[in-house]
Amino acid sequence: MVFSSLLFLCIFFPAVLILYHLCPFLKGKNAILLLASLVFYAWGEPKWIVVMLLTTFIDYLAGVVIGKAKSNGVRKLALALSVVVTLGFLVVFKYLNFFTANLNLILPFDIPETNLVLPIGISFYTFQALSYVIDVYRKDVDYQKNYFNLLLYVSMFPQLIAGPIVRYVDVANEIAFRKVHFTDFSDGITKFLIGLTKKAVFANFVGKLAENYLAGDMESLTLLGAWIGIVAYFFQIYFDFSGYSDMAIGIGRMLGFNFRENFNYPYVSLSITDFWRRWHMSLSSFFRDYVYIPLGGNRRFQLRNMFVVWLLTGFWHGASWNFVLWGLYYFVMLMLEKYVYGKALEKLPKIFRHIYSIFIVIIGWVFFYFEDMSSMGKMFGTMFGINDFALYSPADITTLTNNIFLLGICVIAVTPFMKNISSGVYRRLEKTPNGVIVNGVMTFAFQAAVLVLCAACLVGSTYNPFLYFRF
Repeated sequence: MVFSSLLFLCIFFPAVLILYHLCPFLKGKNAILLLASLVFYAWGEPKWIVVMLLTTFIDYLAGVVIGKAKSNGVRKLALALSVVVTLGFLVVFKYLNFFTANLNLILPFDIPETNLVLPIGISFYTFQALSYVIDVYRKDVDYQKNYFNLLLYVSMFPQLIAGPIVRYVDVANEIAFRKVHFTDFSDGITKFLIGLTKKAVFANFVGKLAENYLAGDMESLTLLGAWIGIVAYFFQIYFDFSGYSDMAIGIGRMLGFNFRENFNYPYVSLSITDFWRRWHMSLSSFFRDYVYIPLGGNRRFQLRNMFVVWLLTGFWHGASWNFVLWGLYYFVMLMLEKYVYGKALEKLPKIFRHIYSIFIVIIGWVFFYFEDMSSMGKMFGTMFGINDFALYSPADITTLTNNIFLLGICVIAVTPFMKNISSGVYRRLEKTPNGVIVNGVMTFAFQAAVLVLCAACLVGSTYNPFLYFRF
């Protein structure tokens, strides 16, 4: 079940909201939310729900031991066992076949592959469970005495499948005490609908365009077709993932939880360093706080620390060499900005810095998209005129003409332009007589119009994938 499905929009989420807000007791609300989250997960992965339950139970026990133990040795042992077992599940399900397949290439005998199916969301809930245990060990937060409260944190359906990665320290108080005010609920609806628009209106349409070029025969791809395809994917992955994050944040707001923003208009960045401060911020901050800084951060062995973080960042996204290359590609670019041309870059006009950033990011998405190295090589060859290729075909011109308006809207939508316009209008109206009422009516009209638009797009579309389910 995905947020952009009609089943979720018309049945599951309305039913959960009604039951949740009719319940007068917080414990009852937590029970409803926990049950809904388990049903949500089991809908797509019924047999692997036991992995999430077991992971949470192990980390719950580790948290209790760490919280109660007076010996540092016992606390360290509990932390180590928790990290090893929790990451062990991730390694077995996500990476074991990758390691086995690569070892079989060099060993004189074959190691049998497990061919286990990757449990949905395991990369996200593994990191959340780990952050809880580590924060308890660091004494940043008290250990959770109730297993079901910890399970609620790990399994909460708004962020369970694809993030953002929510840290326990950020929601611990809200699990124990929270209220939903009308303005919070209304803001949550708006946030959710903005995310749904990104997914149903933008990501799905440009995604289909990207698939038409990138998922076909690479031999017949033209130079113009290659760039149309990767630019469409450039937009798709942003609208797809940031849209899901916005929907998760909006649902959380409607339920009384305040999740941190996960994207901050990354495509307006003026450097790659700036880009990674804006893209998937919950993942970047996780690796910063739990890997980079413990390794020494900026104090010692900075290059080594950067290398480890970006190797892990790439590998976290998938058990495939293209993701490793993608992570190391960004390590190299960030290293060059920091030690080679970063100061010179800052002196350039903003327009050139922005073009540079967009170009580097687009090249990065080529690494990210193609798991097959041969197809990746052909794509780069066509993009940069190395292969024997045609510049364009009549079909490319027709496709570009038919989609130029869509791509133009995408260019505007990845910037804060519309947000700034709407905020300015609302601020002006608030200063007028009956401005609050007018703003309320406008908000309701906007929400209703967006919901109808998204529903119409989903009903008429057979293309509704979600990219980050695979991670």
